Amino acid sequence: MLSSKPPSPWRSRVTSAPETAPDTLAGFTVGITATRRQEEFRALLERRGARVVTAPAIRLAPLDDDTDLLATTARCLEDPPDVVVVTTGAGFQGWMSAAEGFGLAEALSARLAAARLLTRGPKARGAVRAAGLDDHWTAPGESCTEILTHLLAEDLRGRRIAVQLHGGSLAGFTGRLRAAGAEVIEVPVYRWVPHADPSPLRRLVAQALSGAVDAVAFTSAPAVRATLREARLMGREDALLGAFAHTVVAACVGPVAARPLAEQGVPVLQPARPRLGALARALSVHLPEHGVTRVAAGGHHLEIRGHAVLVDGEMRPLPPAPMSILKRLADRPGHVITRAELRLVLPGTIARDPAEHAVEMAVTRLRRALGPSGIVDTVVKRGYRLALR
Repeated sequence: MLSSKPPSPWRSRVTSAPETAPDTLAGFTVGITATRRQEEFRALLERRGARVVTAPAIRLAPLDDDTDLLATTARCLEDPPDVVVVTTGAGFQGWMSAAEGFGLAEALSARLAAARLLTRGPKARGAVRAAGLDDHWTAPGESCTEILTHLLAEDLRGRRIAVQLHGGSLAGFTGRLRAAGAEVIEVPVYRWVPHADPSPLRRLVAQALSGAVDAVAFTSAPAVRATLREARLMGREDALLGAFAHTVVAACVGPVAARPLAEQGVPVLQPARPRLGALARALSVHLPEHGVTRVAAGGHHLEIRGHAVLVDGEMRPLPPAPMSILKRLADRPGHVITRAELRLVLPGTIARDPAEHAVEMAVTRLRRALGPSGIVDTVVKRGYRLALR
């Protein structure tokens, strides 16, 4: 008898995943909460064989009006900043676009050209260069923390620093700059708000709690916070954090996105480089390594994944009820599991059927889906087990 099951909880890690075979995620279900570039990310996962559940957690909302941004832009023109921190490419482009609408684009470009521009990563740097401006330094790890360290290494007393916000407050960042003596101008270009329709996100939370998804991928910290908020409104935040700590992989594109979960003590899978492609590759390495239970039963080798099982190397998708039965039997190969115990793992709507009928139907569907006979034994008047022979 061979049984291999990943320890729980799994270790948090940053992984530099190699290129992987096209079907490495076959049999796994991944939930994605991204709004921007959702289709691109979905395609990256599906290309590797994953089943993808989309549940946008947030949406990009413009400011209720442009009054604050206009006032901030005017302030930058009247008292030009010495340093400008560009945190996102989309945000900087939005600022320049708004300035054009105000009739201030040329004047703002001149002021920015005279300042020292620090960018958080390649996209921010690309937006600066696309505007015909020169960037002076880019954070190698694409984090605001690096920019803050870079700035605090010099005397900031009396310096004027404009910080382009990216969907939320950067109070810790700007507070440290002010404490060092700088005058800080916060540029509110856009903000993240909960998605208009919370239903998909609520379903994803429920699927994570029921074990119907193997991983949930996040591409931003606001998406993480929105997901936890929705779980809290459902009265299930602690349960979701528990699932992330033990049974469901929480995968984040980088350390900034991971921070809200890390602060809760949740292990997070991250790629070495904060890119969508790298995140997809990290999942395609991690899930087959840590999200698989391998057993030998009835003379056949089973590799149990999220929504499918490989029987002697052949992929066989399983509906939720038969999969729940198989996973419970695989917890103790060769041991008899009673019908009463098996009923407890069935999805809620099925479990409300009479116990005998619900379990028997699920086992019948399981045997039919597995194909070869002799994998699941019936032990008369006791229950079922994975066969040892």
